[in-house]
Amino acid sequence: MGRTCKVIVTGAFNAGKSSFIRTISDIPVVSTERRITDELARIKGETTVAMDYGQVNIGGRLFHLFGTPGQERFEFMWDILSKEADALLILVDSTDRSSFPTARRILRRLRSRRRLPYLVVATKQDGRRAMPPEKIAAALGVRPPSFVVSCDARSKQSVHAVLVQLAQLIR
Repeated sequence: MGRTCKVIVTGAFNAGKSSFIRTISDIPVVSTERRITDELARIKGETTVAMDYGQVNIGGRLFHLFGTPGQERFEFMWDILSKEADALLILVDSTDRSSFPTARRILRRLRSRRRLPYLVVATKQDGRRAMPPEKIAAALGVRPPSFVVSCDARSKQSVHAVLVQLAQLIR
């Protein structure tokens, strides 16, 4: 077996984190999704309250994927799950510009302690009013802009391509 990598899959509420992990995991995903009981229930029925966990082997490298909750009230989990992480994936809903400040805050917070390799993953690119990756890079202050990549979190091929690209950034 090759190297193992702990990857944090994070981002704002409804960015596609759970879908991303479910799509690619080689094992049944450990999920802590619970029914939403506040005003966000109009957007979707359940949300992650602690973490999602899955794993996948790509090219002899075992990725341990830890998904964080997206709601700000669970942000303490960002710090807990990111301990000893090897890389970050910050998922951003390309159609929801109001989530960009949260993505910017997560990126700044999790990289302030250690300069972890990361990619910003632009989900929902097929949606109406989706912002292209280069504009998302500018909005988030991500340089180089190539660190923002498109992904359909429901497509195994698309998620696989993101992880292959991330693997190239991990030493």
